[in-house]
Amino acid sequence: MDESPPSGGPGQARTRDLTQGPIARTLAAFALPVLGTSVLQSLNASINSVWVGRFLGEAALAATSNANLVLFLLIGTVFGVGMAATIVVGQSMGRRDLDTAKRTVGASIAFFTLMSVLFAVGGWLGTDAILATLGTPPDALPLAGAYLRVIFLALPLMNFNTLVSTLLRGGGDSRTPFLFSLLAVALDMGFNPVLILGLGPFPKMGIAGAATATLISQGIGLAAIVALLYARKHPLRLAGPDLAYLRLDPGLIRTLVGKGLPMGLQMILISASALVVMSLVNGFGSRTAAAYGVAAQLWTYVQMPALAIGAAVSSMAAQNVGAGRWDRVERITRAGVSFNILLTGAMVAVLYVAARHVLGLFLPNDSDAVAIAVHINQLVVWTFIPFGVTIVLFATVRATGDVWPPLIVLALSIVMVRLPFAYLLAPDWGAEAVWWSFAFGSGVALILSAAYYRIGRWKKAHMLDDRPAAGEPPDTGHGLPRGRAREYLAQDRPAPAVPKAPDLP
Repeated sequence: MDESPPSGGPGQARTRDLTQGPIARTLAAFALPVLGTSVLQSLNASINSVWVGRFLGEAALAATSNANLVLFLLIGTVFGVGMAATIVVGQSMGRRDLDTAKRTVGASIAFFTLMSVLFAVGGWLGTDAILATLGTPPDALPLAGAYLRVIFLALPLMNFNTLVSTLLRGGGDSRTPFLFSLLAVALDMGFNPVLILGLGPFPKMGIAGAATATLISQGIGLAAIVALLYARKHPLRLAGPDLAYLRLDPGLIRTLVGKGLPMGLQMILISASALVVMSLVNGFGSRTAAAYGVAAQLWTYVQMPALAIGAAVSSMAAQNVGAGRWDRVERITRAGVSFNILLTGAMVAVLYVAARHVLGLFLPNDSDAVAIAVHINQLVVWTFIPFGVTIVLFATVRATGDVWPPLIVLALSIVMVRLPFAYLLAPDWGAEAVWWSFAFGSGVALILSAAYYRIGRWKKAHMLDDRPAAGEPPDTGHGLPRGRAREYLAQDRPAPAVPKAPDLP
C-alpha cells in the first residue's frame, strides 16, 4: 500500500521519496515549484531587457540579445549532462543506493568545473571573434563585448546553480531550488538598475552593470543554497570521505556524457530551428516579423506548464524505475498527460479569449501587426497541447536512460516535416505555410512519441552499465542489485545495508 511521502517541518528543505504516496498529488506538489522557477527566470529576462532598452537604448538591447544567444548555446552543451546526472541520482535514490547518488554528484561537479573554466577562459579571450562570427551590428559590437565578457565570468556560477537545482530535483526536492531561484531573481532585478545607472554608492557601469548584476545574484544564490544544504546535512552533500568522489570518474563521465549528449542536442536543435523559422518569417516583412516575435514571446509562457510537468514526471519516474515500481511509472505518465492537457489547455483558452488585449500590450493598438499576431496565435497556440503530451511521454522514456529516441523524433518532426512544409508551401501559401507547419510538426511528434511509448522498448534501457534493464526489479530488499546480492549470498554473509535517504532535520 502507498504511504504519504515524508515531509519536513515548515520552511525546511527536504528530500522526498517519490516512490510512495498518491501519484497525482505528489506530481502536482513537485511540478508547481518547477513551474514557478521557469516563470521567475522568464520574467527576470523580460524585466532586465526592459531596464537595458529603456536606460541604454536599442543598440544595447541588440547587444544583450546577441550575447544571450551565445550564452544559450553554451548552456545547452552542458545541459544534457546535468539532466543525465539527475536521472542517475533519481534512480539511485529510488533503489536506496545513496553511494552511487553521491558518486554521481561528485563526478558531475568535477565535470562542470572543468567545462565551466574552459568556457569562461575561452569565451573571455574569444569574445570579439564570437561576436564577429554572429554578425553583430557594428553599433552594438562594443556594448555586446563589454556585456559578454562579464557574462563569461558568471557562466561557472550559472552552470553550478543549474546543476545543484537539477540534482536536488533528482533527489525529490523541487521546493528548495525554487526558493533560491526566487532569491537570485530578486537580487538580479534589484541590482540591474542600480549598477546600470550607478545609484547610491555603486559605480555607473552601463551595460556591464546588467551582466554584473547576474554575476552577483548567481554568486549569492549559489553560496546560500550550498550553505543551507551543508547546514541541514542534506543526504546528497559531499563531506568527509565522500569528498574523494570529486573527480572525473571515467565510467560515470562516460555515462553522463553519452546519455546527456542527445538531451543537449535537443536544446541546440530547437534553438537552431527557431533561428531558421525567424529567418523565413523575416522574408514576409517587418510587420509580420514583429507580429510573430510578439506571439512567440507569449508562447514561451504557454509552454511552461508542459516543461514543468515533464521535469516532474522525469524525476518521479526515475526514482520509481530505480525502485522497480513499474506500475507507478505508467500511472505517473498518465497523470502527467492529464495535467498537461488541463493546464496547457487552460493557457490556450485564455489566449484565444484575450489574445487581442494581451498582444496589444506589445504593439500599438492601431498597428496592423496586432491583427496579424492574433491570426498567428489562433493557428499555432493550440499545437502546444499535443507538444506538451509529447514532452511528458518522452520525460518518462528518458527517465529509464533511453535518450536517443526523443532526439530522433524531434529531429524528424522539425527537420523532415515542419521546416520542409514551411519552405515548400511558402511560395503558394505565403506566411500561412509557416503557421500551419507548427500543427503538422506537433502532430507527427505526438504520433511517433505515442507509438514508441506504447511499444515499450524504453523499459529495457538502463543508465549505468552495472544496473539491470527495466523490467527486472533492481532491489532485493537489501538495497543491492541482484548480481551483487548473489555474490554476498554465495559467500554466506549478509549484504550490507544501504541507508535510505533521510529527510533533512
